[in-house]
Amino acid sequence: MSEPAPGPAAAEPAAPASEPATPPAEPLQASTPPEPAAEPTAPVASDAPVAETPPAGSRKFESVVVGTSEAKTSGSIHILKPEKLQRYELDDPQAILQSVPGVYGRGEDGFGLRPNLGLRGVNPDRSKKVTLLEDGILFGPAPYSAPAAYYFPLMTRMQSVRVLKGPSSVQQGPQTVGGSVDLITRDIPAQESFGLDVAGGQYLYGKAHGYFGASTERAGFLIEGIHLRSSGFKDIDNSDASTGFHRNEWMAKVRYRLVPDGELRQTLQLKLGYSDEGSNETYLGLSDADFADAPLRRYKASQFDHMQWHRTQAVLSHVLEGRDVAVTTSLYRQDLDRTWRKVNGFRGTSIADVLADPTSARNAIYYGVLTGELDSSTPGETILIGPNHRVFVSQGLQSVARWTATTGPLSHNAEFGVRYHYDSIDRRHTQDGFLMVGGELVAEGGETEVTADNKDSTHALALHATDAIAWGPLVVTPGVRLEIIRSRSADKLAGTEDHGSLEALMPGVGVYGALTPSLGLFAGTYRGFSPPAPGQPQAVSAEKSLNSEAGARWSRRGERFEVVGFFNDYSNLTDVCTFSNGCLDDNLDRQVDAGEAHIYGLEAFAEKTFRPGGGITFPLTVAYTFTRTKLLEDFRSSDPQFGNVQAGDELPYVPRHQLFASLGVEGARWGAFISTTYLASMREEAGQGEIPEGVKTGALLTFDVNASWNVTRWGQLYVSGRNLLDEAVIVGRRPYGARPNAPRTLIGGFKIQL
Repeated sequence: MSEPAPGPAAAEPAAPASEPATPPAEPLQASTPPEPAAEPTAPVASDAPVAETPPAGSRKFESVVVGTSEAKTSGSIHILKPEKLQRYELDDPQAILQSVPGVYGRGEDGFGLRPNLGLRGVNPDRSKKVTLLEDGILFGPAPYSAPAAYYFPLMTRMQSVRVLKGPSSVQQGPQTVGGSVDLITRDIPAQESFGLDVAGGQYLYGKAHGYFGASTERAGFLIEGIHLRSSGFKDIDNSDASTGFHRNEWMAKVRYRLVPDGELRQTLQLKLGYSDEGSNETYLGLSDADFADAPLRRYKASQFDHMQWHRTQAVLSHVLEGRDVAVTTSLYRQDLDRTWRKVNGFRGTSIADVLADPTSARNAIYYGVLTGELDSSTPGETILIGPNHRVFVSQGLQSVARWTATTGPLSHNAEFGVRYHYDSIDRRHTQDGFLMVGGELVAEGGETEVTADNKDSTHALALHATDAIAWGPLVVTPGVRLEIIRSRSADKLAGTEDHGSLEALMPGVGVYGALTPSLGLFAGTYRGFSPPAPGQPQAVSAEKSLNSEAGARWSRRGERFEVVGFFNDYSNLTDVCTFSNGCLDDNLDRQVDAGEAHIYGLEAFAEKTFRPGGGITFPLTVAYTFTRTKLLEDFRSSDPQFGNVQAGDELPYVPRHQLFASLGVEGARWGAFISTTYLASMREEAGQGEIPEGVKTGALLTFDVNASWNVTRWGQLYVSGRNLLDEAVIVGRRPYGARPNAPRTLIGGFKIQL
């Protein structure tokens, strides 16, 4: 990512066991860390950041999941460590996370600005069914009131990523139906440290990433900033306008050890963040015929489309550590203000219907207006363009206590967490009419229409408790989560106000048994839960499921092999209408209960570093996911992804097959990798049998290459080629029109680390 890649000795950790949440920067040629102890360690705070650069003696609190390392956990977990993130030089979160089995996505803008991520069959739309965290803190704009993730942190500044599935999901909520993704940022370095990463490439791609930090015995700081940009790879008809973006992110951390030594050590840390984006993004795609002819084309009607937002973040954390206990308490607040001006539709018809059949006598006129080839001649041919302005607030106070003890032959690693959270979304959506005249958009001049003016808010109290109980080679981890939710929805246009309340108890248990020091079996079951958004009718229920998994894991120095089968039995699967799904104003943010459903599949993962000698290593990684879905009840939905569903239909946007593979070769000062990702064709509407043309995505097979050369101990040159074969397929038609994946892109850069 943004520091020189380690040499071969550090390319693979000694074992996939616990590591610090955000390790300090390593020198260019790092040595292989020692083999960590196999026995369970103390639990990490699931809903709070770990004490960063912890005092001596506190490494027992750096485990990955409560009480256990990654190798010994009684559930499915994958960690993308720094060396993995640095190898591939990717910015798109979806491209990065698809290297983890069970994680998939629906493409949209090609850059990953607003990724659509799913875990184990959940709806990937705006990643709203996944618990998203940064350093253990919920980062979604409004995780309860409006969980659609219109903000996602830049992956360039992340040091590691943790993906939790299975029973471990009860530690992190509110979304537990699929799992969680926790992004870990750079820690305050133990000594003075400076890094710089500058890159450029096709489509005026540019990246500038720098950080500087230092520490004394009691205090430390870190300042980090990133600028990422591109002119865009699409071309608007008869226009030189950019279709790209720019993003900026700044982060500052300050730490002071109040009590650095003694039986009870105390640390105070403040983390501040600022982000902004300007992107010329649109929801308007192409007809299938136009996509086949020129997949990187954009219609003239989308020339004004533009997203603008800014975000602030503040987290104040206090860590209390003793011999057998650690308590992390965090006070946080995040504000996001976004405005997206974009084509919303025609006054007289649906754009999706026009692009599905653009040659019919009626639709041909609307199609001509979209492309700028025909002038608007009737009121129905007026194009509605407007800014959707939304203001988000997310704030709360959370505390997690981690405690170790021994009772007879049993060792306990317990975690108790409590979080009070408040979030809100204030929506004001307006639109104006525009006419296509002489190939240009001209304001109609009428009165601005207000399509939405409402505010949703939620107060939530969440509690969880888990205990990893070890007895010889056996580790049993029972856990439970409780969510108490109170919501309010006020519609200023309708003059109505609704209140809601909900309590949900989510128990779970996982078991790991070591057959040998390297081989173990694990299994678990837990209750999955996804809360309804505020303002839903009383008849609407929360999403609930009973999720189970079982598998085997082989793990030892430099290698890991894992196979997991999972089965999610939904008593009630839910869907929420959104703009990104193609829903109309009257149905926006409305939930429908789909009833019973089954999602099941198989995940396989293999990782091994071959060391033939001579200072050369060959790292190999393979991840495969097989997923099947089935809706078990008939229902009707205003969401175009579902429509009229019959029992037996499969869910949309869930790939049946997904594969990631990477093979590399590394020497003392250089490295080269080739990786491939295959994503099978996906349904765009619920259905069964063979998927009809026009309602399915294309199967996508891409190849990437990355090479680096450490020119000095502190400097590195690198090149990266993404989508080398320049494959172009339809990755989605939501909300209206076919859109492509990113084309072949070549970049080069250099890194300095002192």
